[in-house]
Amino acid sequence: MAKVCWPYFDPEYENLSTRINPPRVSVDNTSCSDSTLIKVDSMNKPGILLEVVQILTDLDLTITKAYISSDGGWFMDGSFAHAFHVTDHQGKKITDLKTVHYIEKALGPKGQEEVTARSGKPVGECSVGDHTSIELTGRDRPGLLSEISAVLASLHFNVVAAEVWTHNRRIACVVYVNDDATSRAVDDPARLSAMEDQLKNILRGCGDDEKAGRTSFSIGFTHVDRRLHQMLFADRDYEGVVVATEIEDPPSVKPKITVERCEEKGYSMVTVQCKDRAKLMFDIVCTLTDMQYVVFHAAITSDAARASQEYYIRHMDGCVLDSEGEKDRVIKCLEAAIRRRVSELWAFSRIL
Repeated sequence: MAKVCWPYFDPEYENLSTRINPPRVSVDNTSCSDSTLIKVDSMNKPGILLEVVQILTDLDLTITKAYISSDGGWFMDGSFAHAFHVTDHQGKKITDLKTVHYIEKALGPKGQEEVTARSGKPVGECSVGDHTSIELTGRDRPGLLSEISAVLASLHFNVVAAEVWTHNRRIACVVYVNDDATSRAVDDPARLSAMEDQLKNILRGCGDDEKAGRTSFSIGFTHVDRRLHQMLFADRDYEGVVVATEIEDPPSVKPKITVERCEEKGYSMVTVQCKDRAKLMFDIVCTLTDMQYVVFHAAITSDAARASQEYYIRHMDGCVLDSEGEKDRVIKCLEAAIRRRVSELWAFSRIL
């Protein structure tokens, strides 16, 4: 990988700059006839793009167009040249004043405080009260969810909610449980150990499964979609081919992903063309972030039902993608991230 040098930013200097020049956010409903224009001008920091996209998508907003640039340490370089065009779930502008004010505050100087104050938890995290979170990954098979439910019931755990994704015969599941008698989170080591042993036996699956199932616990909240992406990525669900039981996409629908070298600027350019849908940008940015790539520039457009997205990236160490192996891995991981969302229909239940 060819290395490109970039300036070092001292963390204390960044904190000072943030206090002196706090983030500026505007929500504009007059410039565009068919969408709300959200402009963000803030100090650049690792993960800032994912943070912004996550807040917008967790509000069920659809990003129809976006222009991103973060060179020089500033997310928008103070010029408002980059913006997000968004609509609500009905394809209309954001006219609800409470939502508009929330966006301005959530993306502003005290964003995390505002996000937490709105509902007692960060946006996108499952609001299921006092619970224990169980994270499961393993080989998918018929009847697996029923067996998991039966084990939890036999150990006197109540399933409050769950989110399940499947892809390439792999399954990732975040289950929220509490004690069926007290409705409180369970932290008894003996009960959790017994649960873990039984769930591992279920996830062990068939003898030809080369990947071991995994079980972990936590008490508190998690951003479900991001966590499911991370779990399947760690499980390497992007390896192998689409199984015969999955419907093969026609050429017009199948994602087209390319990775090229942008010589004059020292970036790798990732181009994604696929069927447009809600949370598409989040899925792609989330995957690039988890793969330790930094997005410096991006252009997102949507033409009817087709999305076209370009990302100019480097690795966190400043390197671009040179080897064919690296490029192929990025393509496979992004294609997996796009396909995973289709399986989101699988779930035990949802909390309103």
